[in-house]
Amino acid sequence: MPNFLTRRTLFAASALLAAPATLRAQTTARLLIIGGGFGGASAASFARRHYPDVQVTLVEANQRFVTCPYGNLLLAGERQINQISHSYDGLRSRGVRVIHDRAMGIDPPAKRVRLQGGETLAYDRLILSPGIAIRWGAIEGYDQAAAEVMPHAWIPGDGTQTLMLRRQLEAMPDGGVVGLAIPANPFRCPPGPYERISMIAHYLKKHKPRSKILALDAKEAFSKQGLFQDGWRALYGNMIEWVPANRDGRVVKVDPRERVLETEFGTRHKVDVANVIPPQSAAAIAVESGLANDSGWVPVNTRSFEARAAQGIHVIGDANIPGPMPKSGYIAYSTAKQAVASALGGLRGEAPPEAVYFNTCYSHVGADYGISIVGIFRPNADGTAIAEVPNSGGVSPRGDLPEQRRLEAIYADAWYESITKSMFG
Repeated sequence: MPNFLTRRTLFAASALLAAPATLRAQTTARLLIIGGGFGGASAASFARRHYPDVQVTLVEANQRFVTCPYGNLLLAGERQINQISHSYDGLRSRGVRVIHDRAMGIDPPAKRVRLQGGETLAYDRLILSPGIAIRWGAIEGYDQAAAEVMPHAWIPGDGTQTLMLRRQLEAMPDGGVVGLAIPANPFRCPPGPYERISMIAHYLKKHKPRSKILALDAKEAFSKQGLFQDGWRALYGNMIEWVPANRDGRVVKVDPRERVLETEFGTRHKVDVANVIPPQSAAAIAVESGLANDSGWVPVNTRSFEARAAQGIHVIGDANIPGPMPKSGYIAYSTAKQAVASALGGLRGEAPPEAVYFNTCYSHVGADYGISIVGIFRPNADGTAIAEVPNSGGVSPRGDLPEQRRLEAIYADAWYESITKSMFG
C-alpha cells in the first residue's frame, strides 16, 4: 500500500480509533447490520475490532461489494472491475457472520428482521446502512427499462450498470455526444457526477477526441466547481459543456428509444450515449419500514444516528439526513464508529460518546490530476443538529499547480486502498 500520511488523515484516524474502553466491554449483545457498503462494512469491522464479545451479523445481498468511488475510473479505462470489487471474506475471518440475502422487513417492537430467503433474525441493536434507491418516474420516461438503455450507474451492485455505460462509450463513434442528466440535491456523492464528466472526457480525449460531453444539471452550482472547471479547461479544452438549471439544464423527460434528454423548457437534446443520474431516496427497506419522512430520507439523532421514528435502529450512510455533511463514503465510514459505540452503549443506558465526524473526498479530474475537499463536523449536545467546525475544512488551492494535482491523485489512490482495507481487509 502506498505510504499515505498527511496531517488531515492522521487527525481523522486518531479520532476514529478512540473508542471508549468501557464500551468495549459490552458482552453477549446481538448487533445486526443491514447493508455491506461503506457504512455497514465499516460498522461490522469496527465492532469486531473493539467489541470482541459482541455477536455481529451482516446482511448483504451482493456476494462482493463494488464501490461507487473509483467506478468513474473504470469508465476512463484506468481501473478494471476486479480492482473496485471487494470480498466479505476478511470480515468473516474477523468473526462477522455474513449472510448474503436481502432484508425485506423490520419489526422494531419485536426487534426482528425478515429476510427474503425466509430466515428471521433477532437483534438487540440494529444498524441500518442500506444505501439509496432510484426514484423511478421522477424523470418522465425514466424507469427500470429505460435504465437498460440509459444507465444510471449510481448503484453499483455487481457492476452491471457501470460496465454497461463503459461498453456504450467504447461503441460510440468518434464525434459522438455523451449526455449526462444530473439531479438536484440531495443525492449520493455530490462531486461524483463531475468526476464522472472528467473521467469520460479523459477516455474520449485518448480514444475519440472529436466527441463532446453535454452535462445537463438540475442545480446552478456544484461541489468543487471552480477546481473541476479549471481542470476541464486545462485538460479537455472545449470538449465539455455544462448547462446549469438557470440555463435550462434540468432534465424532466427522457426518450430511451431516440436517446433524447428533454429539459424543463422543452429543449430536446439527442445524444449518442446517455447517463441519467435520477433523483434518489433512502433504500426501500428504510422507506417501507416507516423510518423515512416525506423527503424520502431518514431523520436521525445526530449524536447516535438512532432513527427518530424507531428506537434501537441506527441509520448510517447515504440513507439518513446528515445536515450539512455530504452523502459520501468517508462520512459513512466515519459515522459508522459513532453509531456502533452509541448502539452498544445504549444497551447499558449510556449516552452516546462525544463525537467528531470527518469527511475527506478526493476526485480525479485526469489520471494524474486530483483535487479534494475536507470537512470536520460536530453534533450539538441534544443531537438535533450538526454544524461544520469553523475554519476546519477547505478545498485544494486553485491555480496552475501540476505537482499539487499529481500528488493529490496519488493521495486519492492511497485513500481508496486504505479505507477499503480497513473495511474488508
